[in-house]
Amino acid sequence: MATATKFDADQKSIEKTASLGLGSSNASNDEVDMSTIDKKALLRRVDMHVLPMLVIVYIFAFLDRVNIGNASVFGMSKDLGLEGNQYNVALCVFFIPYILAEIPSNLILKAVSPRIFLSACIFAFGLITLCQGFIKKYEHLIVTRLLLGLFETGVFPGAFYILSMWYPRHASQKRFTFFFLSTAIAGAFGGLLAYGLGHIHAAGYAPWRWIFIIEGAMTCVIGIISFFTLADFPEEAKWLNDNERKYLQQRINKDIGDADRAEKLKFSDLTIVFTDYKFVLSALAYFGCVIPIYAFAYFCPTIIKGWGIDALMTQVRTIPIWAFAWIFSFATAILSDRLRKRFVFIIVPTLVALVGFILLIALPDPEIATANVGVKYFALFLCLAGMFACSPIVVGWFTTNLRTHKQRSIGSAWQIAFGNCGGIVATFVFPAEDGPAYTVGYSVCIGVIVLILVTVSTMFVMMRAENQKFERLEQEQNEEGRAVGEKGFRYLI
Repeated sequence: MATATKFDADQKSIEKTASLGLGSSNASNDEVDMSTIDKKALLRRVDMHVLPMLVIVYIFAFLDRVNIGNASVFGMSKDLGLEGNQYNVALCVFFIPYILAEIPSNLILKAVSPRIFLSACIFAFGLITLCQGFIKKYEHLIVTRLLLGLFETGVFPGAFYILSMWYPRHASQKRFTFFFLSTAIAGAFGGLLAYGLGHIHAAGYAPWRWIFIIEGAMTCVIGIISFFTLADFPEEAKWLNDNERKYLQQRINKDIGDADRAEKLKFSDLTIVFTDYKFVLSALAYFGCVIPIYAFAYFCPTIIKGWGIDALMTQVRTIPIWAFAWIFSFATAILSDRLRKRFVFIIVPTLVALVGFILLIALPDPEIATANVGVKYFALFLCLAGMFACSPIVVGWFTTNLRTHKQRSIGSAWQIAFGNCGGIVATFVFPAEDGPAYTVGYSVCIGVIVLILVTVSTMFVMMRAENQKFERLEQEQNEEGRAVGEKGFRYLI
């Protein structure tokens, strides 16, 4: 039995993998009794145990991260006496611990129970969010944003890592996207909740404080619930019987090769993030995705308010934008899984977003041409829907084409850590003095969309070339009379 103990960046390992048909051999000598397994029913059970809580967790993680934008519309900046770019700095500092702790947090998650680690993080960042409702000055805001970034760091890469160990690649994208789109739900729900909380002036606290207090308290409750409900890895799931565990493990092993989670991580393994083109290009692509997404998450209410719309109606206007992004993105993911294609379903939504940004930058400012408000509002739909549709596929495409637990634990954290550097950029590309036209911000977004198109196109060409090499190697083996059995590993492109 062939065991993948090296990263596939090593060319000799790639050739050996193809010639031996790695992925067709069992990870376990134990046979699975298929007569007792209803595949569709088991998949539904997995979906019900794994997905809902992860989605709920990330709804509140993203909500706690970006609700500062809603709070700002309701007077937070004025009450705290923020001046100049202090608001932008407060947005930015979140990403410092969020980026630096990505890989360490995933290694901890790999070593311990995801349920314990993630639920502790959830409760902690919920508590920090609640505390933001009581801050008195700028320095307090900076400290709470730093702590929020630290405790949120493991949620997103950890969830993608967990999902990649439950689902084979051809069935994973709609589930990756369903999870990722919890951010769109958070955006819509956050706008609706902010609209409701904007009417509260209880106990002498301003409405923006109640946004933090209520949403933070809700997150703490979710953290407690998640301790009892979050799913671990298949081999550790108590709600599966032994036969079901074997089936799910062997299904993943067949899809990606040997996925031995017990394999120890060495420091030298981390060099792959600089030597494997997939790690480099996918990180750059996700960096390009993050900038427009976070820019809109933080500044969409400000952009809309700049068109002369009052604070309460601004929150309402954001809701359909997020709702449309959810529908468009999930439909894209379903088609991507059904057709078993990834590249084309990154390119098309990215071009949709590009059209939206071109409209925003090309049309005159609403103060000059009031009739353009409707068209610019429509352009926001295109921008957010396009970026939300392509981003989870960029992450899922990379993660599911990695073949071991070790690669995936490093890879998912690396891509997201590097990509989230774009979050730092996003906090500064829409300065207040550039509004309401925001020419600089829209131009930056157009630039990074070009980056996405270039990097994913390069990945597609290189992965396709490797697949062709695998095909040739297997064909040579067959011609020499040494059959390789089932078709070996191929990159899903």
